[in-house]
Amino acid sequence: MTAVAIDGPAGAGKSSVARAAAKRLGYIYVDTGALYRAVGLKFLKSGADTTLNCDIQSVLDNTVVEIKFINGEQRVMLDGNDVSDEIRTPEASKMASAVSAKPQVRAFLLEMQRKAAADNNVIMDGRDIATVVLPDAEVKIYLTASAEVRAERRYKELIEKGADVSLDEVLSDIINRDNADMNREIAPLKKADDAVLADTSDCSFDESVELIVGIIKERVE
Repeated sequence: MTAVAIDGPAGAGKSSVARAAAKRLGYIYVDTGALYRAVGLKFLKSGADTTLNCDIQSVLDNTVVEIKFINGEQRVMLDGNDVSDEIRTPEASKMASAVSAKPQVRAFLLEMQRKAAADNNVIMDGRDIATVVLPDAEVKIYLTASAEVRAERRYKELIEKGADVSLDEVLSDIINRDNADMNREIAPLKKADDAVLADTSDCSFDESVELIVGIIKERVE
């Protein structure tokens, strides 16, 4: 089995690019950020805020997160319910960043991620896939773009979904998320020493996919 680990900051297009690349290559795509969003959503539903001043382990002990693949597409289940769309809100994003800093949450999801990679040819994206989750992955890529470009992309996505946000708000969220992800004590976001840097600031979506597919083919073949 071949494992491709893609890390990078929020809004870099990891999920959409990795999903398209996986489809091109016939791999399974695993969106680990969606798993953290699902856990974050559970904490939101339990009444917690981003300070997580609650019994974290107790909430996790009563949480079931599953990945299901329907027609090759990943769907995320939380306690038996499909929350794949519900986890894409700004609130879920902020809570995902908060829960991902907690070692109990990372341990809760770690084996699920590793098992998916052991059982399939996968492209897995997140914040610490190449550095922590799959340190022995055959292909490691750090996918990034400037904060301004990432904010513009995320803003367009949110507007298309009917969200009431401003570009300035989205940019502020991106910058704050970068700071939180890169400076957290547990598994901070960073480029693995042996990862290929892929900056897509000046790339269209199709060009970004071509870039990633090219890197994977070059490393695997």
